[in-house]
Amino acid sequence: MNIEDKIKLIVDALEDVKAQDVTVLDTGKLTSLFERMVIASGSSNRQTRSLADNVRVKMKEAGEYVGNTEGEDTGDWVLIDLGDVIVHVMLPAVRAHYNLEELWGAGEAARARHVQADH
Repeated sequence: MNIEDKIKLIVDALEDVKAQDVTVLDTGKLTSLFERMVIASGSSNRQTRSLADNVRVKMKEAGEYVGNTEGEDTGDWVLIDLGDVIVHVMLPAVRAHYNLEELWGAGEAARARHVQADH
C-alpha cells in the first residue's frame, strides 16, 4: 500500500470514531524514521483509546504493519507506530500543550492540509 492510501485508511478510521482536528504532517524531509505524522484529538480518554484501537484494527485488516502502541493506560495521549506513519491521538489540552504541529515545523502547512482534508 502506498503512503497516500495508508494515510486515507488511517484518516477514515479516525473519522469513523468521530476524531476531531485530524492533521497530517509530511515529515519525510525532517526525519528518516517515518514519512508522515497523523495527529487527532478525542473528547475523552475513552474516545482516544477507541480511536487508536480502530486505527489498529483497520490497518491489520488491510494487512499493514502495526507496531507498538503507547499511552493507552491513561488515554491522554496514545501513540501508534505504523512504520512509515506515526499516529498521535490526544486530548485537546494535551495536544495544545505539546503542540506537535509547531514542534515538527509544520505550522501553516499543517493547518492548510487539515483545512483541505475537510472540504
